Amino acid sequence: MSERVLVLPTKRLHEAGLFHGFTDRVGDYIPRLLDPAYLSYIPRDEAETDPSFKQLIPYLVVCHAGRVFHYRRRGGGEKRLHARRSIGLGGHICSDDGIPSADAYEVGMRRELLEEVALVGDYTQRCIGLINDDRTPVGQVHLGVVHRIEVTSDEVHCLEAALESRGFAGVEELRATLDEFETWSQFLLEGAALG
Repeated sequence: MSERVLVLPTKRLHEAGLFHGFTDRVGDYIPRLLDPAYLSYIPRDEAETDPSFKQLIPYLVVCHAGRVFHYRRRGGGEKRLHARRSIGLGGHICSDDGIPSADAYEVGMRRELLEEVALVGDYTQRCIGLINDDRTPVGQVHLGVVHRIEVTSDEVHCLEAALESRGFAGVEELRATLDEFETWSQFLLEGAALG
């Protein structure tokens, strides 16, 4: 049986105000996009090919002392991202995370973080924006919800073998190799306040 993932109708995003790239207008979007009246779970294989729905993807950016965690993907679940560099961790919210709601989103966001990395020390998180890119078939069915994870220690242990060549670097250093990064990371490195 296919995994069931959290989605909202794409028209809901259009009603809230369609945008391209990164926006930091969290207050304008999050209450409308996480309204349980519009959220549902559908089979992932269906969601990946139906642009009338957007899958909500937490995109978690780990920061420490003005530097940003980055890595290169090797293998792993999403073949379209292989060999690309990234500053974002995360993935799908699934039906195991609870009934379609902001609470299920929160549970899934934390689960995704803890599945990918082990953080030493405390951390805080806050939503800093959203990412939308309708230029590709992949982008047409995904909506990134960006969270800044501020850690008290730069000791980050990757729990997935697919995450390699990892560490922390300053935003300017990462921008110098922007073309090596996946599109969502490019949007953030160009437009978000991460340093």
